[in-house]
Amino acid sequence: MKRILAVCLALTVSLSTTLPVHAQVLQPPEVAAKSYLLLDMTSQQVLAARDADAPADPASLTKLMTAYVVFGAIRDKKLTREQLLPVSVRAWDERKGGASVMFIEPRMQVSVDDLLKGMIVQSGNDASVALAEGVAGSVENFVALMNREAQRLGLKKTSFKNVTGITEPGHVTTARDLAIVASHIITDFPDFYPLYSIREFKFNNITQPNRNLLLRRDPSVDGMKTGHTAAAGYCLVASAQRELPNGKRRLLSVVLNTTSMEARANESQKLLNWGYQAFDTLKVFDAGQAIATPQVWKGEVPQVKLGSARPIYVTVAKGDADKIKTQIERVDPLVAPLTKGQAVGKLKVSSGGSVIAEAPLVVLEPVAQSGFFGRAWDAIRLWIK
Repeated sequence: MKRILAVCLALTVSLSTTLPVHAQVLQPPEVAAKSYLLLDMTSQQVLAARDADAPADPASLTKLMTAYVVFGAIRDKKLTREQLLPVSVRAWDERKGGASVMFIEPRMQVSVDDLLKGMIVQSGNDASVALAEGVAGSVENFVALMNREAQRLGLKKTSFKNVTGITEPGHVTTARDLAIVASHIITDFPDFYPLYSIREFKFNNITQPNRNLLLRRDPSVDGMKTGHTAAAGYCLVASAQRELPNGKRRLLSVVLNTTSMEARANESQKLLNWGYQAFDTLKVFDAGQAIATPQVWKGEVPQVKLGSARPIYVTVAKGDADKIKTQIERVDPLVAPLTKGQAVGKLKVSSGGSVIAEAPLVVLEPVAQSGFFGRAWDAIRLWIK
């Protein structure tokens, strides 16, 4: 009968070579926002949050998902960045009511690339509608795609009713769900992410600045998106990457419902600076590194290499790296055949008694079955064991 074997590995590490975790919960700075979240994208750990799962009006942060769906359509070759799209009267009508627009007109044919810049840099509602119609034929069809992607990405409390972020009953999200969308843009579409660092864009002889003030204040900030409506207040998703002694580290902050453009920039900057100053992110194991080599039964070789398919990082309070412990929980006995990538347990990383990271423990090199006599002999040994 198979059983779960737990093996504790004590790690003695230095900040320059390995991993991290915070044994105590660090007190974040006071943030003047209704809700917020700070994510370390390298370790995928949430460093601070307040009301991160509370429903919120996303305003133009909606355009993060609008962009994500368009990026996917380009990846899937449903359209190209050079392709010209017509401007409908519906897209042109977005200028009514004082909404942010890139000033496209029905007589125009506009490239997908320009529309993306108009939507991302200028937060153009008209560009968002034109892109939605170009991808899905209608805004309504595109909204269905947005909600489908939201479900696939695991957004638990998000529902989209439009592509622009105008206030509408049932159009809702959370700080946590917005962090998920933003992080997927960065990781899934690295070729498109530089669009979010553009400081200004000129179209139709009108130059408009990016409303993300941090792009001009902090050289490590390279995105992402602002939003504002009367219901949502002033919102900002900001991403920064800094070169540190242990390598590059990216943080992502979501700040919702502040009182002004200055406030959303200041509160986001406060969170980002605190995240870099109070924590270290260190690598525990490389992808494909042999973490354990237990005995394998009925196999052509006596041992099997086990590890993680991805690198494992952990974020800890500064000075707490030596408090890290790792534990392997795996199936015992391990019986051939074993295939590469086969999950046979878990690797857990903890600090102060709390698990802070977890990853599947997988077979790194396949193990074929031994011959008849080898299998028979191991069967007898297992029975005696």
